[in-house]
Amino acid sequence: MDVLHQLMMGFQVAATPINLLWALIGAFVGTIVGVLPGIGPLGSMAILLSFTLKMDATTAMIFFAGIYYGAMYGGSTTSILLNIPGEAASVVTCIDGYKMAQKGRAGAALTISAVGSFVAGTLSIIGLMFAASILADAALKFGPPEFFAIGSVGLLFLVRLSGGSFIKNVIMLLLGLALATIGTDHLYGTPRFTFDISDLGQGVEFLPVAMGLFGIAEVMLTAVEKEELGEMIRVRMRDLLPTLVEWKRSIAPIFRGSFLGFFIGLLPGPSPVISTFVSYMIEKKVSKHPEEFGEGAIEGVAGPESANNAAVGGAYVPLLALGVPFTPAMAVVVGALMLHGITPGPMMMTEKPQLFWGVIASMYIGNVMLLVLNLPLVQLFALITKVPKPILLPLITLMCVVGVYSVNSSYVDLYVLALFGILGFILRDLGYSPAPLVLALVIGPMMESAMRESLMINQGAIAPMIFRPIAGTIYLAAALALIVPPVVRAIRGKKKPPATV
Repeated sequence: MDVLHQLMMGFQVAATPINLLWALIGAFVGTIVGVLPGIGPLGSMAILLSFTLKMDATTAMIFFAGIYYGAMYGGSTTSILLNIPGEAASVVTCIDGYKMAQKGRAGAALTISAVGSFVAGTLSIIGLMFAASILADAALKFGPPEFFAIGSVGLLFLVRLSGGSFIKNVIMLLLGLALATIGTDHLYGTPRFTFDISDLGQGVEFLPVAMGLFGIAEVMLTAVEKEELGEMIRVRMRDLLPTLVEWKRSIAPIFRGSFLGFFIGLLPGPSPVISTFVSYMIEKKVSKHPEEFGEGAIEGVAGPESANNAAVGGAYVPLLALGVPFTPAMAVVVGALMLHGITPGPMMMTEKPQLFWGVIASMYIGNVMLLVLNLPLVQLFALITKVPKPILLPLITLMCVVGVYSVNSSYVDLYVLALFGILGFILRDLGYSPAPLVLALVIGPMMESAMRESLMINQGAIAPMIFRPIAGTIYLAAALALIVPPVVRAIRGKKKPPATV
């Protein structure tokens, strides 16, 4: 009953006119961001980060939650109508969604996608509500060794699950940790790696780094890419209603994708993307018509689209309960909280209950807003992809520059923005993902503080820091998760009979 009472209080916070307005703006902006190829929820949140400074912290979190969910919704629109994924989590939707559109079933695919996203979002919010409460209570028993264990294991999983080259991911992780050491030593008050630049005394600001890597770099990448927009498939309102057979075939994939996405969202890494691929593979295996996949199977839209929305709710659990972001987008949310002087973690639920429960309640409201927005305005959102680059890209660049400078009025921040914009462009061209760098920059200070405090408590001994019950369990679980799957695959490979000629 206490949870329901707190949720009712959250609805009172979320239902204020200003919070409802920003939830709607966030949902609308997120849908546009999801439709536009390349920018994605991470880039848009980084670009708009500085504009939340004038908002209340709760309103800012509600705004970002709307953007994140909206981007997951919007990405399916261009995937289905144009065969162009608006963001990475919608790549799988292109496979069957566009095939359905070519067969005249674009409306059905869009409706199933929107309803699946709504159901998955609602279920994941319920999971977030209870899981975060339980985990936050347990986290009150955590000390510095436990938080260091969570941070180090989270970064390790991120490196393994982010895709691409493991070595390149490790390099980016180490670069992020190195950047996190710049500034004033919090124990001794001495400057570190500041090169006598006073503005670096507080460290390298997260905002210009994030805006450079995901805003300016994205603008540069988009500018050099050739536009290859196909002919958009038109959808009339009467075409949006799926048949009874399509509804029946979609129900189980929606619920499977919802549960799968939520639990994958609890893991470090690009969980919305991973969950869509896993959901698609599962649906293909359990389907009675696997031959239809790739040719317009409704399950290939329902499952992945549900999974990527559910993963968003799962990603909020470690952030709100432990204060540790497991995805780059959650790192931006942490940056927004810190700009408002709030440190996320297990105490936030008791110290800032209005923020915690207000954000959760706003997600319920935002889900309804997105369902109402997306279906009637689907054609309008799809037309946004036709905005010319010479208009769109300078506007994004201007927002980045003004946003960064408005926070501290520092020219150093502008230099950092430009440096990481160029660096992000070069790194992506060379196949390096900037996500590990951003997460390491956010988690690095917390890990350093936890490690140094642990060593001080144990008088420099490392063993007590590792073998404490909770910390040791975290390390053991991580080791098993990393070692067991390759061993099982190797054993299965040896048991397979040799192929006959």
